[in-house]
Amino acid sequence: MRRSPAATAALYTLALLVTLVSVFPFVYAITTSLKTGSELFSTSLWPENGSLANYVSLFTVAEQPFGRHVVNSVVVSTLVVVLSLFLGVTAAYALGRISFRGRGLLLTTILGVSMFPQVAVLAGMFEMIRALGLYNRSLGLVLPYLIFTLPFTVWVLTTFMRQLPKELEEAAIMDGCSPWRIIKDVFLPLLWPALVSTGLLAFIAAWNEFLFALTFVIDNNERTVPVSISLISGASKYEIPWGKIMAASVLVTLPLIGLVLVFQKKIVSGLTAGAVKG
Repeated sequence: MRRSPAATAALYTLALLVTLVSVFPFVYAITTSLKTGSELFSTSLWPENGSLANYVSLFTVAEQPFGRHVVNSVVVSTLVVVLSLFLGVTAAYALGRISFRGRGLLLTTILGVSMFPQVAVLAGMFEMIRALGLYNRSLGLVLPYLIFTLPFTVWVLTTFMRQLPKELEEAAIMDGCSPWRIIKDVFLPLLWPALVSTGLLAFIAAWNEFLFALTFVIDNNERTVPVSISLISGASKYEIPWGKIMAASVLVTLPLIGLVLVFQKKIVSGLTAGAVKG
């Protein structure tokens, strides 16, 4: 059934409106990051005299080692993705390919963990982090981040795992393959769309997390970028350096945009496959 010209025009107008609303905040952040001095308070969107001074100052101020914070976030987010995918794939194999009593209840319980707000588990998580000796260490953030990335990872990978043909697994068993070899050599090559989508979402969640990073790390050298941005200060306590804040926001957003653009096709196929069947 073909749409009428009016319906087509309305659809494209709506799509354009959604695009403008989505893109404008990032464009505004970029233009503001290029402004300095009184130009920050001008009503014009584009800067008259664009400058990279805000970007340079982020890496030259000794009191706020922004570069070190970026490295901390990269390390923590990468470890969260690796552990989430490893644990998620192995759990998905057990929940998706092995029949046992209570499997559905267990999967529902795992998903239910992600429904708790961070504040609800903050006190207990704080005591556990201190007991394990991970307090005030950036690597200690990996454990609390896994609590909120693993449920979604396990759920999507389990749903995707169930759709794989049983004949592949049966043939591998006939050849004498162990469960680990079946996962590694048979299923992993077929799970790439789901792995990319869940891994990227886990990376974004860990990269943007603020509450745990603010609570569990107070050493300035161990902080991650969300907390680093919130602590950017001006020459006086009454000055808010909007230019530097916007510059930092742009720098930490660009990697995420790049990853999404590179893997967008696999992300869509992975999430679609995980949503079709349950």
